[in-house]
Amino acid sequence: MKRDIILAGVGGQGILSIAKVIGYAALKRGLFLKQAEVHGMSQRGGDVQSHMRISDKPVYSDLIPRGNADLILSLEPLEALRYLPYLSPGGWIITNSTPFTNIRNYPDIEFILNEIRQVKNYRILDADHIAKETGSSRSVNMVMLGAAAEKLGLSPEFLKEGVRDLFKTKTERIIELNLIAFDKGRMN
Repeated sequence: MKRDIILAGVGGQGILSIAKVIGYAALKRGLFLKQAEVHGMSQRGGDVQSHMRISDKPVYSDLIPRGNADLILSLEPLEALRYLPYLSPGGWIITNSTPFTNIRNYPDIEFILNEIRQVKNYRILDADHIAKETGSSRSVNMVMLGAAAEKLGLSPEFLKEGVRDLFKTKTERIIELNLIAFDKGRMN
């Protein structure tokens, strides 16, 4: 088992929370894991990305070479497009359709989505809308994690344990809302 995963988004969207849940699930399964992350200027809405390499054999490098990612999971469509050169020919791109327009010259959203649709394996979902339906618009990242669960090679139950662990200092209601968001992402 081996998965090279790129998580992409902008500051405040919860990329590192997704990484923590995936890491928890990978370790729970007894897998090896390496992770690298970049979040410079993330407090100001800058890009945040994480390379995650999971395997049943030791992983020696934390960076994924271009053309080798099995999955790009993006919380923002333009960020999905930015990391497209890393995707392997058989890899999947799963992205939220809602743009985070924090720059004046943000490209036309239809152009971006059409570029993503050129990829062999893609999934685009309106995670913002789904999160609002669950009663927690802040759970977009958990919706996206649920949407990608099948492609991670990890048990959904381990991922849910990771969600519980991530929010263990919060109220039971917040944990429940995030688990609902995760399940909604899996179903959509």
